[in-house]
Amino acid sequence: MAPITRRMGQIGLPCNAICPTVRPMATPADFTERDDAQGRTISLSGTLSLACLGDVPARLDAIADGVAQIDLAGLDHIDTIGAWVVHRFAMRMDAPVTGAGEDAQRLLDAVARNDEPLATAAPPLNPVVRVLAETGDAVRLTGQTMLGLIGFLGATTLSFGRLITHPRSVRINAVVQRLEVVGIKALAIVGLMSFLVGIVIAQQGSVQLQQFGMEVLTVNLVGRLTFRELGVLMTAIMVAGRSGSAFAAQIGTMMLNEEVDAMRTIGVRPMEALVMPRILATVIMMPLLGFYASVCAVIGGGFLCAVSLDIPPVTFVQRLREVVPITDLYVGLVKAPVFGLIIGIAGCFQGLQVRGNAEEVGTRTTAAVVQAIFLVIVIDAVFAVFFTWIGWN
Repeated sequence: MAPITRRMGQIGLPCNAICPTVRPMATPADFTERDDAQGRTISLSGTLSLACLGDVPARLDAIADGVAQIDLAGLDHIDTIGAWVVHRFAMRMDAPVTGAGEDAQRLLDAVARNDEPLATAAPPLNPVVRVLAETGDAVRLTGQTMLGLIGFLGATTLSFGRLITHPRSVRINAVVQRLEVVGIKALAIVGLMSFLVGIVIAQQGSVQLQQFGMEVLTVNLVGRLTFRELGVLMTAIMVAGRSGSAFAAQIGTMMLNEEVDAMRTIGVRPMEALVMPRILATVIMMPLLGFYASVCAVIGGGFLCAVSLDIPPVTFVQRLREVVPITDLYVGLVKAPVFGLIIGIAGCFQGLQVRGNAEEVGTRTTAAVVQAIFLVIVIDAVFAVFFTWIGWN
C-alpha cells in the first residue's frame, strides 16, 4: 500500500482523498527556500507524512549543500517517515532543525536515537590471552559450581533431617513414582548393557590370558571386576545419563514456568516436594541396580566362557564362589548409595539453577550429566584407595 500511496501523491491527488484518516483537509508536503541573515533556510510546510510526502524527498536529495538551517514552523503534521526524511537531510547538510513543535521534536529525537552507527567489532584478542581468559572463566565457574553443590548438599542434609523428625511429611507417592522411573524402567537397558560388558571383559581377558595358558583366570577377572568396580560404576553412569538428566530437565522446566515460585508462595518447600523424592529414589535404587548389573555382567561373562573357552556354567559358578570374596560385594554395595546421592544432587541442583529461557534447560541438563559422571569417577577413585587401605583388596 505504501508504494501505491506515494505514487498517487506524486501525481497530484489530494492527501485527504488518499488517506482521509491521516488528517482532515491535509495539504501535501512542500518546502521553500529563502535567504536571510542566518543563510539559506529550507522551510517545510504541509503534512509531512507517508501518504503526503510526494516528491519532497527527491527534491531534498537534489539539494547539494549550502543549507544553514531547516525550519519546521510551517508544518501541519509529521509522522515517523517524515521525521526520518528531515533527520537524514539535516545530517547530510549538517544544519540545525528549528521551529519544531513538541510532537515533531519528540519524533525527531526518537529517530536520531535509533540512527546511531553500529558498534564496530572489537579487535580479535591475542590467542594466548584468549586461552588464558577462557581458562580463568572455567576455573571461576568450577569453583562457583563446587561451592553451590556443597551448599546444596547441606540443604539436602537439613531436609533429610526434617523428614526423619517428621515422617508424615515424606511424600510416599512421589518417592514410589521415582523408584519406578529410576529403577524398574531402567532394568532392561541396565541389564543389556551389563550383559554385553561382561561378554567384552571375558573376551578381551581370555585373549590375553590364553598367551600364558591361564584362560581359566578369566572367571577371576569377570567376577572380581564386575562385583567390585564395573557393575556399580557402569550403572551409575547409565543412571546419571538417564535419570539425572531427567531430574534437571523436569525441575528446570518448572523453574521456567515459575511453578517452583508458586510452590514457595503456597507454603510448599521445593526441597521436600521436588528434590528429596528424587534423591531418595536414586539412593535406594542404586544398590539394587548395581547388584543386578553385576549379576547380568557375570552371566554375560559365563556365557562367553561356555561358548568360547569350554568352561561349563557349573564350573564357572563354582570357580566364581572360590575366587570372589564377599568383601567385593560389600564394596559395590557401599559405593552404590553414595553414587546415587551424587547423581540426585547434581541433577536437582542444576535444575534449580535454570534461569531465562529454554536453552538454559539444555545447558543445565548437560551440566548435570557431566558433573554427576565426573564426581562419580572421582569418588570411585577415593573409595578404591580407602578399601585398599582397610584391607578389602
